[in-house]
Amino acid sequence: MMIKRTCTWLMISLWTMLAGCGRQDSGSGTPAATPANPTTNSNPKAGKGVIGLSVLTLTNPFFKDIGDSLAQEARQNGYTVSVVSGEFDVARQQNQVKDFIIRKVAAIVLTPCDSKAIGTAIQEANDAGIPVFTADIACLAPGVKVVTHVATDNYGGGKQAAQAIIEALGDAGGRVAIIDHKLIESCIQRVKGFKEIIEKHNASHATGKIEIAAELPGGANKEGGFRAAEDLLQAHANLAGIFSINDPSALGARAAMEKAGRTQQITLVGFDGSPEGRAAVKAGKLYASPIQFPDRIGIETMRAIVRHFKGEPLPSELLIPTALYRKADADQDPGVK
Repeated sequence: MMIKRTCTWLMISLWTMLAGCGRQDSGSGTPAATPANPTTNSNPKAGKGVIGLSVLTLTNPFFKDIGDSLAQEARQNGYTVSVVSGEFDVARQQNQVKDFIIRKVAAIVLTPCDSKAIGTAIQEANDAGIPVFTADIACLAPGVKVVTHVATDNYGGGKQAAQAIIEALGDAGGRVAIIDHKLIESCIQRVKGFKEIIEKHNASHATGKIEIAAELPGGANKEGGFRAAEDLLQAHANLAGIFSINDPSALGARAAMEKAGRTQQITLVGFDGSPEGRAAVKAGKLYASPIQFPDRIGIETMRAIVRHFKGEPLPSELLIPTALYRKADADQDPGVK
């Protein structure tokens, strides 16, 4: 009987020792083995810090793509990303920067809602010693420090938009209008490139001259594009073309053209190459759209942050070229239905 009890206690003790091997030892800090979980970050470099990202808007898939690609690249380098949206409200974005500063994030990335007014928030981050990067939209405020700006070559893309208008109008030429958004630097650059190519075309061609008849703000969204186009259509009966600074405002302009029954008379060019914009090119609703690569902007911005923390020198600006997207491209694009 005594032997039997002794064997039983030995078995219990052995089981307890074996069970203890599968638990975390608070003294050693060695974690227990756990079942695979797809939502668990298994990156051994994880935990380097948080990157605060405030985008112009999340209603435009372009900025969501920037956030998603930046976050994915961040995970590969051991960082996490906190994404918020200013939704075109610079005061809201300024408060988001203040929150990032309070949270002591490792770095801040902005696509400014207002290229000049965002300067005060960037200065606060500078004073707190937090590096600031801009993506897609640059800061135009004087006296503040941005480590580097990663963006589409918006100036070059504006030139491509003008080439598309010239191509579409041919020898007939005509009067065109611009739907702009002067609050942000990227749109300013697009219009600048567009006007430059139109001027060069007119200077070098005896026929097919193009007159810029009007330029109205469209808020960089569908509603604003619709209202701006309605005003343009009422004021200019012989309008031949419209360049809108992004696809959402271009699609708003298209809705106004359809309402007015003038889709056959006006060539419409957008900017972005968003999924909706590419589908509109395929359907013939937009003549063309200079395509941006928001995933590359997000990736290159995060890579710039990593390089900065390694002490590597960075240029003040990293630009990614656009590609003009026409119907022939859309017809060959498997991603467009």
